[in-house]
Amino acid sequence: MAGERNLAASSDGGIDWTGSIPVERQGLKRATYEDVLNAPENKVAEILDGELFLSPRPAPRHSVAASRLGGALQPFDYGHDGPGGWWILDEPELHFGDNVVVPDLGGWRRERMPTTPDAAFFTLAPDWVCEVLSPSTERIDRGRKLRIYAEAGVAHAWLLNPLERTLEVLRLRDGAWTIIAVCSGSDAVRIEPFAAIELALGRLWVDSPASPDPSQPAQR
Repeated sequence: MAGERNLAASSDGGIDWTGSIPVERQGLKRATYEDVLNAPENKVAEILDGELFLSPRPAPRHSVAASRLGGALQPFDYGHDGPGGWWILDEPELHFGDNVVVPDLGGWRRERMPTTPDAAFFTLAPDWVCEVLSPSTERIDRGRKLRIYAEAGVAHAWLLNPLERTLEVLRLRDGAWTIIAVCSGSDAVRIEPFAAIELALGRLWVDSPASPDPSQPAQR
């Protein structure tokens, strides 16, 4: 597990560590929430800095990692065999001013959000977000979205890469992201803000020996 380092935002408004292919950008006019509502059902629609971005629905490897991570964190949500005290939600729609952002997972401490709103979106910034990286979304996840989360005051961010089998753990300090840890492979780790339980990374990967490919028949 690698150590801590600080990341400075670039002048164009984001941390860009990769040259991956960006998601689909829609036109030059300033997007509105109506554009999000009218987006194709097979796309994840977001508005970032006034632009509409349409991302493909996640591939199975991506979905497995996100689903299993959410399941691993349930002791913080339900409080069964764990501390509780959180809401952990899949793909919450976040409204920060004109920005509409959809992380793969988001978490709120219940002391800040005692109940969930009736609306289909959240205006209160979560305490933690996780982006599961894929080749089509990694550039925007690491760039604009991290900057928007920082501006909204999200305190913790995880970047989970099922292809590289890595987890980057970031903390917001003085408006900039600091990498607290980089975990990989089948590490068993305790990482903020969920250090109260041990997270077995190997269970998140489809092709890990600790996590057999669900498309293959079980051996008897």
